Amino acid sequence: MHYTYPYPRMQVTVDAVIVRTLDEGDEVLLIERKHAPFEGCWAIPGGFVDMDETLADAAKRELYEETGVVVDKLYQVHTFDAVNRDPRDRTISTVFLGFANGDSLLKAGDDASSADWFSFDALPPLAFDHEQILDYVKKYLEKKKID
Repeated sequence: MHYTYPYPRMQVTVDAVIVRTLDEGDEVLLIERKHAPFEGCWAIPGGFVDMDETLADAAKRELYEETGVVVDKLYQVHTFDAVNRDPRDRTISTVFLGFANGDSLLKAGDDASSADWFSFDALPPLAFDHEQILDYVKKYLEKKKID
C-alpha cells in the first residue's frame, strides 16, 4: 500500500543499546558515524525502519549491519521524540536494550566506519541525543532486573 498525504510525516528510527558486563563494569557498544550528520562522531547503532519490518527487527538489522553483532533478545525501553533531535528531519526513535557476551567480535559496516566498546563512565562525545539516551538506559538498568 502507498498513501500520499498533503501534510509532513515523521521519520521512524530505532537505536540498539547493547551492553556487556565485564569484571571492570558495564560497557556499551558504539559506532563511529561514517556519514553526515555527525560524521566522525560516536553514536548508538541504529537507523531508519523499513516499511516491511517491525521495530525490533529493524533494531536487530541495523545492529548487525553496523557492528556485525547478533543478539537474540531486545527489550524495548523508551521512545525519544524531542522535536529537534535529528537535524535532517522530524525523527522519532524507539530505543531497544540488548546484552552481549564479553567476547563479541565487532565488524563495522554500512553507516559505521568503526565500532567499539566504551565504559558508561568514559563515553566519547556523542551524536544526536545519544548522551541523553545512554543516561536514561543507565538509570533503567539500575532500577530493573532483566532476565
